[in-house]
Amino acid sequence: MTKYVALLRAVNVGGTGKLPMTELKSMCESSGFLNARTYIASGNVVFESKLSEAAVKAKLEKCLASYAGKLVEVLVRTGPEMAAVLAKNPFKSRAANRTVAIFLDERPPKDTLKTMSGQDTEEVALGAREIYVHYGDGMAHSKLKIPAAKRGTARNMNTVAKLADWASG
Repeated sequence: MTKYVALLRAVNVGGTGKLPMTELKSMCESSGFLNARTYIASGNVVFESKLSEAAVKAKLEKCLASYAGKLVEVLVRTGPEMAAVLAKNPFKSRAANRTVAIFLDERPPKDTLKTMSGQDTEEVALGAREIYVHYGDGMAHSKLKIPAAKRGTARNMNTVAKLADWASG
C-alpha cells in the first residue's frame, strides 16, 4: 500500500467549486482508497491505495467529474514526495503561512522564472514538480503572475507540513 496525498484544484476557493470534505472522503472510500482523511476545506485528502499515482489521479478525477459535472483537477503526491516538498522548501526561514508550494503534474518549464510578471517582493524558486513562492508582503495584494502555475494548485507550508506528517505515518 502506498500513502497518497491528493490536492484538488479550485475547490472551495472564493465561493467556487463547492465540495464538502465529507463528500470527498466518501468519494475516496467508494473508489477503494483506504483510511481516507481530509484536511481543511480546500480539497486535501490523504489515503492509501495499491494503485499507481496516475491511476489514483484518473480514478479520483473521474469520480469528481461525475459529482461536479465538470473536470476537477487533482494533483497527487506519495507520502515521501510530500515530505521532500517540505524538506526542499528554499524559504524555510520565512513565515510558513506566506510561503507556498504550487503543485504541478510535471517539472516546471525551464523558462518559468523568465515568463513571470508583476514580481515585487515575492521570491520564487523551482522544485521537482513544484514552484515555491514566498510572498513577503502577503498574497492579498500580490500582482505576481506565473504562467507555468496556471494548471497547478498552491498550499502554504503549514498545510504541506500537516499533510506530509499524515502521509508519513
